[in-house]
Amino acid sequence: MHTTHSTFILAGHTVHRVTFDPTTFTDTDLLWLPHHAELSNAGRKRKAEHLAGRIAAAHALGAIHERAIPGIGPSGEPLWPEGVSGSITHSGTQAMAVVVRDQHALIGIDCETILSWNEAVAIKEGIVNAQEEASLSGTGYPFALALTLAFSAKESLFKAQFPEVKEYMGFDCARATALDERTLTLTLAHPAGRYHQGVSFTLAWQRTGESICTMIVERQ
Repeated sequence: MHTTHSTFILAGHTVHRVTFDPTTFTDTDLLWLPHHAELSNAGRKRKAEHLAGRIAAAHALGAIHERAIPGIGPSGEPLWPEGVSGSITHSGTQAMAVVVRDQHALIGIDCETILSWNEAVAIKEGIVNAQEEASLSGTGYPFALALTLAFSAKESLFKAQFPEVKEYMGFDCARATALDERTLTLTLAHPAGRYHQGVSFTLAWQRTGESICTMIVERQ
């Protein structure tokens, strides 16, 4: 599969991005993965996305002198080397990964294509409540962009908390309470692992063209 690797800085952390051409993917490309047999029944799209994500993760780990490719956990989560925490995301024809040398870091990244106005209106009730909608509408950002950011930030936070919570978290578990040009704040509506209801988290965000990326990295 044809891929291109690049990096960018978000909130002081290096994010490794891999753009890929899914039309060039073949099943033999998966043989690079130690866990390729676990993907034998996956669809072509899923295989290409997974491979791109693991390539991005391998670049990120190599940058901190770790030679490894994250495996797959029981819930599909990446399994990182001892002493490392990280996160992977993919959207369209790009995948991203970020890692830190901290076994217990709260780390999550997500990338999304910005919703259209019609898409935002159609799905908003599944992502935010009326109070959040009013808050996002008052930020001065186009509502579709603000909703995409809320969606992505919640995905990033849920990925970061999954290693401890070990269960799916719905979009009602955290509420978007603030948004500015660099960050979005989420506040827990329910307890999650060691974190109590009402605890707030600040996530960084960045726009590139018609996509946005959100990320949380907190060392414990």
